[in-house]
Amino acid sequence: MSTQQERLVQKYNVPAPRYTSYPTVPFWDNEKPAADKWMQMVQRTFAESNAEKGISLYIHLPFCEALCTYCGCNKRITKNHKVEGGYLEAVLKEWDLYLQQFPEKPVIRELHLGGGTPTFFSPENLSLLLEGIYAGAELHPEKEFSFEGHPNNTTTEHLQTLYDLGFRRVSYGIQDFDLKVQLTINRFQPYKNVKHVTDEARRIGYDSVNFDLIYGLPYQTLQSVGETIDKVAQLMPDRIAFYSYAHVPWVSPGQRSYTDKDLPDNVEKRALYELGLQKLTALGYTDIGMDHFALPHDPLYKAMQQKELHRNFMGYTTCQTDLMIGLGTSSISDAKYGYMQNLKKVEDYEAAVNRIELGIFKGHFLTEEDLRIKEAILQIACNGELELEEQLIAILPADTFAALEEMEEEGLVLLGNNKLIVTPNGKAFIRNVCMVFDLRLKRNVPSELQVFSKAI
Repeated sequence: MSTQQERLVQKYNVPAPRYTSYPTVPFWDNEKPAADKWMQMVQRTFAESNAEKGISLYIHLPFCEALCTYCGCNKRITKNHKVEGGYLEAVLKEWDLYLQQFPEKPVIRELHLGGGTPTFFSPENLSLLLEGIYAGAELHPEKEFSFEGHPNNTTTEHLQTLYDLGFRRVSYGIQDFDLKVQLTINRFQPYKNVKHVTDEARRIGYDSVNFDLIYGLPYQTLQSVGETIDKVAQLMPDRIAFYSYAHVPWVSPGQRSYTDKDLPDNVEKRALYELGLQKLTALGYTDIGMDHFALPHDPLYKAMQQKELHRNFMGYTTCQTDLMIGLGTSSISDAKYGYMQNLKKVEDYEAAVNRIELGIFKGHFLTEEDLRIKEAILQIACNGELELEEQLIAILPADTFAALEEMEEEGLVLLGNNKLIVTPNGKAFIRNVCMVFDLRLKRNVPSELQVFSKAI
């Protein structure tokens, strides 16, 4: 890494949002939105888009049998599988609350099972859940259904059941193959288990297999990350999410089992990413957006080529839906003009829906300014470019352009003809480029930044 690159890493490795929404969750209005007002917004977005685009569903399945200490997700650790039935009943009751508001059957274009560990649930219970979801809906002919699986507990029966229910993409949380790293983060999974579930998914007929990898974990080195990617190369997943580890022990207490001294420093962490980028590119993967890589045959790559990438609370997606409904505890819904998050505690969520009401924790209704900034950040994050239209320029403070000109001098962006283009060197700093346009962030005091992980 050159001296100039090191300087940029030190300068821009600041707390930064991942921009799965704008405004980002910490800057939502703190008021709990009224359920009827939220449903009116859902109905509006549904009416504008269901027939043409369909809707997206995210279902949060929070249970895990063991705590992975690096994880920042909302989860419940238990080995008691009796919790499955009551939770799934609550999810279906919540879905029914939405169905009652729709003037026609929703067309499900995208569906993702996230967690937690979705494969904590038995194949039979997952089948009951999905059949219950499908009963009140139509399935889009170009549907994209995916789920997250743990390599240690995803069975052939899981894969076959979900395939028969229309799923064609599976994502496995690998993180790292190094034994010391795995034991430190309590995520031990032998390579043979990963190979088995990958081979089984392909034998059954899944179109796309994704591996989640993380750089910046405790005790990672250039050698260990290189060896992890060499093992990944033996399996060649269709797409890879190569995430920057988010060290937020004030949010995820499990991360307190190791300290900052066990983590690579800023420059070392960036070197891990650069090594991964180099090796993955040599294998034929293309860098997409932030943190993602895909092979040329994968729909994510094709969407990038056609400038049809979209980003929401599920990350990058090829589906351009305007309405995403989140079901389950802590799930977030996006109705284009507003957001709503469910209660975070399993018992509170179940109690609310069993009272036949939405378990609303917090929300935000977007202003006209929010909508313009949201679109600008989406364009940067998804396409790496942005048209600087008059309506956008009119709401941006003067220091926005000073910051962009500085980034241009540093080789991170190109400016000209009322357009911004993120350069290849600037891709590593795309979260920082988005931050330049984040007016909500600019208006809040710096101490609020502790809620975010580092950008690089």
